[in-house]
Amino acid sequence: MTTNRDVAVAAPAKPSRMDQLQTQAAEASQVRALSTHPDVVALRVEKIRTQVDVLMWVGIVLGLAFTMVNVQAFAAQGAEPRSLPWFAAWLLDPMVSLVLIAVLRAEQITARYQVFDNTKWIKRTKWFAFVATYVMNTWASFVHKDVAGIVLHSVPPLLVFCAAETAPILRDRLTEAVLRAEQAAQAAISSTAVQVEEAGASPIPVEVAPAAELPAAPTATETAVRDELPAPTDKAPAKPGRSRTGARKPAKKPGKAKPGRKYTADYVADALATIESAGAPDDVTPAWARHTTGCSAGLSAKVAATVRAELAARAAGTTSQTITATRPDVVRSAA
Repeated sequence: MTTNRDVAVAAPAKPSRMDQLQTQAAEASQVRALSTHPDVVALRVEKIRTQVDVLMWVGIVLGLAFTMVNVQAFAAQGAEPRSLPWFAAWLLDPMVSLVLIAVLRAEQITARYQVFDNTKWIKRTKWFAFVATYVMNTWASFVHKDVAGIVLHSVPPLLVFCAAETAPILRDRLTEAVLRAEQAAQAAISSTAVQVEEAGASPIPVEVAPAAELPAAPTATETAVRDELPAPTDKAPAKPGRSRTGARKPAKKPGKAKPGRKYTADYVADALATIESAGAPDDVTPAWARHTTGCSAGLSAKVAATVRAELAARAAGTTSQTITATRPDVVRSAA
């Protein structure tokens, strides 16, 4: 028989204030780490970039459409309505606007990848199109000395001019924000790697994704052990009409074997072997580590830091203990 007292004792204890704060701190740390991840930052920047482009283009198209009537009136002065010159005057403003839009569209792509014009022809083309549009749009108001008309017809061209000059700068700053987030992440990885090496922690194994779902080819040692073992007796009977006395297929070359797992110490050992054979570079950078060992971009900073520490230890005449033999045995000895 279960009493109320037993039920009260079996009930879980309410977490204390300290436990709740520790849980909240752990969740906040995870959220902060994910929110500052370079990929998350790049995704947010791309969304903002799309919004900026849409708003800019809407404002530019509306401003150019507003100036079309005044430019047509400027070009059709003295022409009878619905005559051939009157209809031809409507082509002047679209001609200038389309060239301007083409230049702005190209700048939208070049600014994204921070490619700048060294010939100054892009700026010259934009300025000529804006000046021509502004003069044709406000000519009648200046002739009649209409101050209100000058202000009214000056706002759209000047606004389009400011938007066209500001949009490439904004796109360049958005791209710079993504690059700085990537640099901050790389700096954090490098700092963590240095702290781990100074603390004397063991190397962290790194999983290397296989190039395909096929199993890795056997190595020379595996092939030798497999040849020494007796043939299994539980094989299925051979199909009729096929001979089982055919020549045995040759084993695959050991050089084509693809390891499924590689450790940080392996990359460091490969880099040190390259230095011993080809000489030390001027500066051991993450890019050099990726090029020499083929490690990933996230691991290259740690490999470079470990190699620099090893070289410094060798130069001081001490024996480094940072590289340990962590490769797993491929073949176990038979009992």
